[in-house]
Amino acid sequence: MSPARASASSGAPALHDRGDGSGGLGEEGAEPTAGARERRFAAMFDAHHDVVWRTLRRLGAPPSQVDDATQRVFLVAVRRLDEIRVGDESRFLYGVALRVASEMRRRDPARRYADDDGALDRLVDPAPRADEELIERDARAALDEVLAGMPEDLRQVLVLVELEGLTVAVVAELLGVPAGTAASRIRRAREAFSAGARRLRARLERGAR
Repeated sequence: MSPARASASSGAPALHDRGDGSGGLGEEGAEPTAGARERRFAAMFDAHHDVVWRTLRRLGAPPSQVDDATQRVFLVAVRRLDEIRVGDESRFLYGVALRVASEMRRRDPARRYADDDGALDRLVDPAPRADEELIERDARAALDEVLAGMPEDLRQVLVLVELEGLTVAVVAELLGVPAGTAASRIRRAREAFSAGARRLRARLERGAR
């Protein structure tokens, strides 16, 4: 879950007048007024901010930059708001998030953003504990570590299908690949994730001895 965030009025990128001298006044059949665009963007930001943040994190955005990456996604949405069809907001934002995360990983391909020695130490700590928050944090750390070891094309489909609940058809459209290719990738991704989870489990068991 993302950190506490500001409301759309203060935390979202600002919308501005279109500079056409209309002052945001609209007529029937004309472009939306500035106020209507502001309300639409605020609603989109509030509805989708946490999902975008979580998706970017799972796609490999570094923890120290995931907030900035989220802002980048919504800045693109601000600029292209009138191109986004009503009902397609999620699809548009997922597509932008994919590109932003991919760009980050290309800039620094050798870095494992999910690696955290402290988190790994907590995972292998045999001491009993009842703090559910710590348990949940450890589970997220394990998930991040397995995802970080996967090829980007497999990681993308796994995150979008298995963790975000998108259909294979939608993911294929987002990635610009045939549906058969996306289906093949999700099969391979599941296999890669299972193999990675087994390796992590074996390593943790060795470390706990």
